[in-house]
Amino acid sequence: MIYKVAIVEDDQRYVEIVKVFLERFSNEFDVVFDIDEYSDGEDFTLDYQLNYQIVFLDIEMERLDGLSTAKEIRLVDEDIIIIFISNKTQYAVSGYAVEAQAYLLKPINYFMFQEELKKAIDRIKNKTTANILVKHDENVIKVNTDNIIYVESIKHKLLVVTKDKSYEINGPLKNLEKSLEKHHFYRSNNCYLINLKYVKKVENEFVTVGGYELKVSRSRKKGLMEALITYFGDTF
Repeated sequence: MIYKVAIVEDDQRYVEIVKVFLERFSNEFDVVFDIDEYSDGEDFTLDYQLNYQIVFLDIEMERLDGLSTAKEIRLVDEDIIIIFISNKTQYAVSGYAVEAQAYLLKPINYFMFQEELKKAIDRIKNKTTANILVKHDENVIKVNTDNIIYVESIKHKLLVVTKDKSYEINGPLKNLEKSLEKHHFYRSNNCYLINLKYVKKVENEFVTVGGYELKVSRSRKKGLMEALITYFGDTF
C-alpha cells in the first residue's frame, strides 16, 4: 500500500527534515510514501486533493496558518490524519477542535515522529469504514460512511443524511447500495438505505433511525430484523 502524505511547511529546512524522517521510516518498516510539498496552507487548500491520508502541518505560516488550514480541510475531509508541527506549545489545545492526532514540537525528534506515524498507519490499516464523495455548495466532500444515518432516493437524486448535515448526489440507489452493504447498511424499502448502527426501534411498518422514522416495506422487514440481530447480536 502506498500512503499519500502532504507536508505543509514554509520553512524548507523542516520540509527536508520531515522527508528524511519519512524515508528513514520507510526503510525501517517497509512502507511506501507518495509525498507532496506545500509552502503555505493557502496553496494546500486552494486545490485540495481528497486522496491524502496524512498531513504534516506547520502552525505558523504567512498567508494561511495551520489551524485555519485544518479547519478548511475538515469542511471537506473528515478522515485525513492531521499532525501539527510547531515551535510553540500554546496552540496544542486548539488541535482538538480539528481532531488532530498529534502536536510535534520543533526541533522534531525522530522517535516521537516515528511513534505518531506508526499510530497514523495503524489507524489507516484498521479502518473498517469507507468514504463516499458527495457534492455540497458546489464543493466535492469526502464523507465517512460511519457518519451516514440513511440515504433516501428522491427521483433521480440521492439525499445523504449524516449526523451533521445532508448532501445531495446523483445516481441510482442500487449503485450506492452495492458499495455500502458491506458497511452495515440495509435497504429497508425502495427509497431508503439505512445504517444499522443508528437503528433504535422497528415497529409495525416503520424503523427509527437516528431520530428519523422511515418506512419499512413488508417484504424487507424480515431481512431487516435478521440483519439487525447479526449486527447487534441477540440484544436487539
